[in-house]
Amino acid sequence: MGMIKEFKDFAVKGNVVDMAVGIIIGGAFGTIVKSLVSDVIMPPIGLALGGVDFSNMFMVLGEGSFESLEAAKEAGAATINYGVFINNVISFIIVAFAVFMLVKAVNSAKKKEEAKPAAPAAPPAQEVLLGEIRDLLKKG
Repeated sequence: MGMIKEFKDFAVKGNVVDMAVGIIIGGAFGTIVKSLVSDVIMPPIGLALGGVDFSNMFMVLGEGSFESLEAAKEAGAATINYGVFINNVISFIIVAFAVFMLVKAVNSAKKKEEAKPAAPAAPPAQEVLLGEIRDLLKKG
């Protein structure tokens, strides 16, 4: 029973829950970035390069010629999908940059928080009482 309790304590700690939330949001963010790259960024780049569709750039290993990557896959041909790789590299760069900006913002916020002067601590009760006694002796 000790191991089950230990696992329960581990699983409900805030760090584990935060990590799980981060993983879920990261997966959703990955989907958004993939769509951004394939649907927004790559079409203008392909157009600028003469109408090239990067996702359809591949090289067939062996014999055969196929019009599209899907046709090559349906035929069971071995391919090197360098266009998909280019898309994935661009997706990685975007995600890495977004994470960099997030970490930079968090670090900046931490520095600002650390730079704030701390409020002066209240003197201990003994010093307050001694001060009151001193003031009473001065009056009397």
